[in-house]
Amino acid sequence: MAAGTALEAMTMATAEEIAARELETATEEFSRVVESHRPQIFRFLLALTRDADLAETLTQECLLKAHLNWGSFRGESSAMTWLMRIAINLQKDHWRNRRMQFWRRARTNAVDLDEASEWLPSGERSVEQQLLARERVGQVWKAVEGLSERQRTVFLLRYVEEMELSEIARATGLSEGTVKSHLSRAVARVRAELGGRR
Repeated sequence: MAAGTALEAMTMATAEEIAARELETATEEFSRVVESHRPQIFRFLLALTRDADLAETLTQECLLKAHLNWGSFRGESSAMTWLMRIAINLQKDHWRNRRMQFWRRARTNAVDLDEASEWLPSGERSVEQQLLARERVGQVWKAVEGLSERQRTVFLLRYVEEMELSEIARATGLSEGTVKSHLSRAVARVRAELGGRR
């Protein structure tokens, strides 16, 4: 009996050590995922909400939710696609719960157009060219704001986050054909808006 008890104690200790190592490995793995993808999640949410504080809050919520569910991540898609889907759902929930009209009014002045224009690569050197680029960025943002929620999400994932159509489909839960359709309409609408302002 004593030998059996000692063996059980050794087995329990070994199982606890293995579990602790697995937890440490999972924590390190998740930390690497956060380190590499957090900037993209924040940038996407900032582009979607145009409010740095709200984007930061939603980014933190996204990463917390991902951390709590990391054990259930099956790897059927990339970690980035999985995180982006969480971020999209959190953003949708936020607007749904907070009466969209109130937040739309609040976010219009949240990001300075000068700051937004710095996100885009620009080879222009002169002050005049920089001002024109900033004005153009402002026009693009205004046109993007007029898109439907799905069109705006697909547009930003494609052109801000540079995701492939298949990744966007997985992240949004839409079919690839639906993503193409929304993207095509979004691009046409943005072009029409920009064309009317020249």
